[in-house]
Amino acid sequence: MSWWVIALRLTGLGWYIAFCVVAGILLGIVADRLTGVSPLFTIVGVLLGSVAAFWGVYKMILPVLYGTRNPDLTESGSEK
Repeated sequence: MSWWVIALRLTGLGWYIAFCVVAGILLGIVADRLTGVSPLFTIVGVLLGSVAAFWGVYKMILPVLYGTRNPDLTESGSEK
């Protein structure tokens, strides 16, 4: 994989993190307004958005780290 493909993939990861966190915040604000509970769902949205973002980043970065398209392969190349 060439260096610019890796750079573009890593740039996409930043956008992915931002999207997940912002989506969690917006959904939390909407839920807060619908239920009348002030910061509860916004905080839950931030937490869920962050967890979703970092789980997705983990799954997307595995092929870059191991140099394969199959993230289920370990470093030795054998199946888990």
